Order: sequence, then structure tokens, then C-alpha cells
Amino acid sequence: MAEKREGEPFTRIDVHEAKEMIDAGDVQVIDSREPHEHHDGHVPGSLQIQHMATLVQADKIARDRPVIFICKSGQRSAVAAEFAAALGIEDIYNVEGGHDAWQAAGYPMETED
Repeated sequence: MAEKREGEPFTRIDVHEAKEMIDAGDVQVIDSREPHEHHDGHVPGSLQIQHMATLVQADKIARDRPVIFICKSGQRSAVAAEFAAALGIEDIYNVEGGHDAWQAAGYPMETED
């Protein structure tokens, strides 16, 4: 159940809502974890932008569709979502529980070769 909290520029979603949005298409998924974490397993098709690199890699973030941020548990991705909002991006989602919850739900993970 999506939740928009006062003072937060993003909407909190669970992994099931994230999966539905991804399956429906036309969203960008950003993995806010470290490169080695992304390498070991991530949401298929996600783009790795470390949370503290969000501002310097702003040119890689979509502005024409919803952007879903995900990390290990939801903390770093929330920071990244805040940074994206500071850039003027408005259609932002943070996955509560992150990759831990994604994997626990049995959803597919992709690894780098």
C-alpha cells in the first residue's frame, strides 16, 4: 500500500507494488547500493547509481517517467530519492525493505557476469 508521508518528496511502496509497476513498464529502477552489491544481485534491468552519487549522476535519471529507488533495506534509496527530489524530479518511489524484501518475496534477481 503506497504511502506518501508529509515532508517526504517520494512515495513509499512495498516490493509487490514495485514489481507491479516494473511489470507494467515505463519506469526506471535505480539500485542505490554499492557497485559490488549490485554485481552480486539486483532487480533485473536496474541501473546502479550509488546513493551518494545521485547528484553527480543526475543526467542518468529519467525525468519522463516514474523512478523507483531500491537499496538493501530502503534507507540508502530514501536518501537517493531525496537527492532526486532536490534535482526537481517529482514522480519518485522508494521500495520499503529493498532487495532483502524483493528476494524474500521470490522475485527474480539478475547478476553481472
